[in-house]
Amino acid sequence: MNKLSFLLLYRDARSGELRLLVLALVLAVAAMTAVGFFSDRVRQALVVEANQLLGADLVLASDHDLAPEFEAQAREIGLQSAHTVSFPSMVMAGTGFRLADVKAVDALYPLRGQLRISSSPEGAGDAVRGAPEPGSVWIEPRLGAELGVGPGAQLQLGKLPLRVAAYLNFEPDRGVNFLGVAPRLMLNLADLEATGLVQNGARVRYRLLVAGESRAVEKFSQWLLPRLGRGEKLEEGTRQEVRSALERARRFLGLASLLTVMLAATAMAIAVNRHIQRHLDGCALLRCLGASGGEVLRLYCSQFLILGLAATLVGVALGFVTHYAFYQLLAGLFPSALPAPGGMPALQGLVLGLLLLLGFALPPLLRLYRISPLRVIRRDLGLPPPSLLAAYGLGLLVFAGLIFWMADDPRLGGSVVVAFGLALVLFLFVARGLVWGIAWLRHQNIDQPFGWRYGLASLERHAWASSLQILALALGFMALLLLTVIRSELLAAWERSVPADAPNRFIINIQPEQRQRLLEQMRPTGWKLELAPMVRGRLTKIGERAVSPADYPEDERAQSLVEREFNLSWRADLPPGNRLEAGRWFAATATGPAAAEASVEAGLARTLGIELGDELTFSIAGQPVTARVTSLRKLDWDSMRINFFVLMSPGVIDAMPASYLGNFYLPPGEAPKLGPVLQNFPNLTVIDVEAVLAQLKSVIGQTSSVVQLVFLFTLGAGLLVLHGAMISVFDERRLSLSIMRALGASRSQLRAALQGELAAIGALAGLLAAVGALLAGQVLAWRLFDLALTPAWWVLPLSVFAGVLLTVGIGRFSLAKLLSARPLEIIRSA
Repeated sequence: MNKLSFLLLYRDARSGELRLLVLALVLAVAAMTAVGFFSDRVRQALVVEANQLLGADLVLASDHDLAPEFEAQAREIGLQSAHTVSFPSMVMAGTGFRLADVKAVDALYPLRGQLRISSSPEGAGDAVRGAPEPGSVWIEPRLGAELGVGPGAQLQLGKLPLRVAAYLNFEPDRGVNFLGVAPRLMLNLADLEATGLVQNGARVRYRLLVAGESRAVEKFSQWLLPRLGRGEKLEEGTRQEVRSALERARRFLGLASLLTVMLAATAMAIAVNRHIQRHLDGCALLRCLGASGGEVLRLYCSQFLILGLAATLVGVALGFVTHYAFYQLLAGLFPSALPAPGGMPALQGLVLGLLLLLGFALPPLLRLYRISPLRVIRRDLGLPPPSLLAAYGLGLLVFAGLIFWMADDPRLGGSVVVAFGLALVLFLFVARGLVWGIAWLRHQNIDQPFGWRYGLASLERHAWASSLQILALALGFMALLLLTVIRSELLAAWERSVPADAPNRFIINIQPEQRQRLLEQMRPTGWKLELAPMVRGRLTKIGERAVSPADYPEDERAQSLVEREFNLSWRADLPPGNRLEAGRWFAATATGPAAAEASVEAGLARTLGIELGDELTFSIAGQPVTARVTSLRKLDWDSMRINFFVLMSPGVIDAMPASYLGNFYLPPGEAPKLGPVLQNFPNLTVIDVEAVLAQLKSVIGQTSSVVQLVFLFTLGAGLLVLHGAMISVFDERRLSLSIMRALGASRSQLRAALQGELAAIGALAGLLAAVGALLAGQVLAWRLFDLALTPAWWVLPLSVFAGVLLTVGIGRFSLAKLLSARPLEIIRSA
């Protein structure tokens, strides 16, 4: 039986009958394994980073200086300890300046791993431990290139001049640096105070690193956890937000690739059904020669198993090659090479291939068990009618299981299953409505060429099959339109929403005594500087309820907001670009702590569950401050003005330790003037918003390219569904076209009829995809960007034209044999 299976498989492979099944399985496995291989490499990088490149065995981080008792306890247990302090700050060299990520370290840093420094910006460098010598710094090559300095040159950091001693080529706890705008500058911790940069309002991060025996580290961790205060937490090797972002990206790419799997599974089911229909005579003959239904079933099952394993291996190989394209597209997001992928994605690809065979190929094959031997003499006997649940239930269960597996979250998996189901049903019925509409158009008294008339008639006869083809193609088209045209339109609309003279530079860390001097220094330049006071405070209560991250177990953003300090401010009037969504603005009598009122940004209120009338309690410099919420505001973030989540009425926090924020518009070509202005204010940090937005656009472009590549698999699977649907009705169209040939129709007329039907399918798919993409773009613009997006109506003809080209091209390839067949032979064989 095994030998016969190989012989049958060899014969069918040579005839090309199994080409569709193989391609569908290869595409599905390749899409999933490509995502799997890439995700595995990133996961391994994070594991290595957490276990080997942490710089310590345990890191305690805080937004304030840590109590000495923490280090004392660590040393008492027998652990080594080191300190780092990091913050953003401006670095000057001559008249040039650049925002840097400053890090002050002591002589024991790092406790695990090594630094690498060199006199050249390229190369691995020499491994060292410890801090730069007092009075000197190590800089990343990028910072040196941007400032035009190298080893031996002088820099100005705050009030302190420092000498560049070497390039910093590697540091263990730098980590995967997504959206890392500022390059590193490392100095000795002993020089930090002399810079004068650590002042009230500065965003400083303090870290205590410890290392030692694992039992001692675990003992210190257990001692430390119940004593952690607000703003203090244990850090992992990779920041939690990076892990969360990568995990969300993995889930999204995995779920996106499932669309390819779904369409490929549809093509597989079409291919298997057609293959069985074409082998009914052979199965019946085997039954006449004494083979039982079980033996026939095992013969074909073994044939499909061999074929499936071979196709799955090819798909795994293609996925392995494709994941390198992912890596190249995202290479700029990783500071160093990723580890080689493991074997688990390949194993998962093999399991996926077998599951697809089980869910979508096995149910049709099971019907062979009941094939009748009478089929040999009675050609009207076909396969036993299938149960709809039996035919498709197993496949749907397999697909639902794949969704839950990729989502890695029961609630998310359930939501995606429901969303997939509703979207597919909606698209299918819309496609059916379009077919009905074009059929109605055919019956109107409109002069139509022969090709269009016959093509539309064929479309109407195969309405549901045509609707399925339109659905498959529309999904692939819509995904690609969203990631290309609509994405570009959204970014363009976002850029247009920003005023031409919107502030493009922000200044932070302005001290109260510097405010007037800075205004006077800026006045001759003509730059309009807007200043706003800022006080740092942590939300501790909403009403009588104490607030903690545990109150928001499923909302990472809410946890982050509660954990960190808020930037608070005060003013008497409603800021420009703000509008009230609910409540009223501060009363004229609302001055002083006794009548304290607060205005909260509406999105923040929804996230944290804050309502009008709630009393909010903040801890500011160790003192509790309570204010009642009297209004919820909608902010215009696109204005680039200074905005605050929470504003207080005047007289409530005015006496608290404050610093000032400033912003202004710097015209093109005037950047060199900024250096001399800021030389008298070495503690100030200027943030170039244009550089941040450029970096953000770069990341969006890179990640979108990866998603587009995933959806190219989806489009390929959609074309396979079209190809499979065409050849699945090969025999029926073969007979009907042959009869028309016998009745006098020319090949050119039949070719026109086929092209008319295919063009109609492509046009309807393109139209449905364009409308879906435009609607999705409007929803995204409204919900995510809060923009009024002008519909790109030109997408409609573009999508329709592309759909016609693709369907006519693939359809002509699929049905080429129909036009070359001899009519008399076909009619006799029927």
